[in-house]
Amino acid sequence: MITGMQDIAESRGPVAIRILKYWVPVAIMLAAMFYFSTDRLSNEHTETLVGKVLMWLAVYVSEPVLATVNFVVRKTAHFIEYAILGALLFRAFRADDPLRWRFKWAAYSLISAGSWAALDEFHQTFTRTRSGSPLDSLLDASGALFVLIVIAFYKRRTQDESNGSRLERRPVSKTT
Repeated sequence: MITGMQDIAESRGPVAIRILKYWVPVAIMLAAMFYFSTDRLSNEHTETLVGKVLMWLAVYVSEPVLATVNFVVRKTAHFIEYAILGALLFRAFRADDPLRWRFKWAAYSLISAGSWAALDEFHQTFTRTRSGSPLDSLLDASGALFVLIVIAFYKRRTQDESNGSRLERRPVSKTT
């Protein structure tokens, strides 16, 4: 009976480590993204910050140009943060698996990131200075999709290289 309890305790150790190693970074990213979607990082606040950065760089722009720069910075930030989330989710779904790629990991990652994007936009409808937008959800999901495509191409490239090196090592049979 005691050995059965030891087996259970030993099997829980690696799971806890995997949760800490792979899922805690996802949770931290989700928490950061939740904070980013509050009033503290609304359009007005980021426009002030972008304006200060431009002034520090000695770049003086008109209000319409500042609004455009702020818009581009905000949308780029959305794309990048969801690309990071997509990569972290893929890493978490893959965990310690020796395989580098499975379509289902990418699908789970994209579905999770897309769902979070929709929830994030819904959350923004409850804030005072922000609003939710389905187009922002699409932009967010496209960031996750982009990184998953990059991961797939990278995996394919490294797999092709390793297959090529295996082919070079095989003895060539001579047929006469």
